[in-house]
Amino acid sequence: MRTAMIGTAAMLTAILGWLSPAQALTQEELIAKIQAAGYSQVSDIKSTPEGTTVKAMKSGKEVRLVVDSSGQIKEQN
Repeated sequence: MRTAMIGTAAMLTAILGWLSPAQALTQEELIAKIQAAGYSQVSDIKSTPEGTTVKAMKSGKEVRLVVDSSGQIKEQN
């Protein structure tokens, strides 16, 4: 029973990730969106449970960003 629940949860997570706007962007579109928000030197792009994470530069400082499932860009502290 527990194994079936874990399998179902994993499948739903995969489906929701596939449907999310942040995941629907190509890498080039994602970089363009981040650059349009004032960031540069976008690198280290990774998909995580919380969204797509990236490293970027803003005002001479390196920041870590998360692009969430709604497509919003947020700085991580």
